Amino acid sequence: MDERSVEQRVADLERVTAIKALKYRYWRACDGKDPDAFRACFVASGASVDFGPLGRFDDADRLTDIFRRIALHEVDGKHVILDMHHGFHPDIVLHGDTEATGTWTRQFRQVDLLKRTEMVSAGEYDDAYRFEDGVWRMSRCHFTTRWSITRPLTEDTVVVQ
Repeated sequence: MDERSVEQRVADLERVTAIKALKYRYWRACDGKDPDAFRACFVASGASVDFGPLGRFDDADRLTDIFRRIALHEVDGKHVILDMHHGFHPDIVLHGDTEATGTWTRQFRQVDLLKRTEMVSAGEYDDAYRFEDGVWRMSRCHFTTRWSITRPLTEDTVVVQ
């Protein structure tokens, strides 16, 4: 039996819900090509970010610069990299009122119009969260790819933006 009060349990549910909303905001910022919203998902300084081949960072500023360069790259007024993130199976563990950890499964699809390829992948996030300046932010965001498939876009593939 949980000996915490109903109020404490509701507060914990609210914290978990806010952390889930943070992760969803992060993915919307990625897909929506919004570097400022992307950066706002991380702690002000000292975030541990590990995206494998994309790089390891000890602060979200460098990652945001890379995101800005890739996500906003356009040719003839059209974005050349199109992303779609889907996150599932959140497992959030609270460590007090201001710290938490979590794991997520992610499905990802990316269309690269320069290389004329489509990549589909799946993997796992290992995150840590901190309540900072009145909101939850990621203090750790590590991603491990489980598998991926890259295939060419056919000549008759039509991409609409």
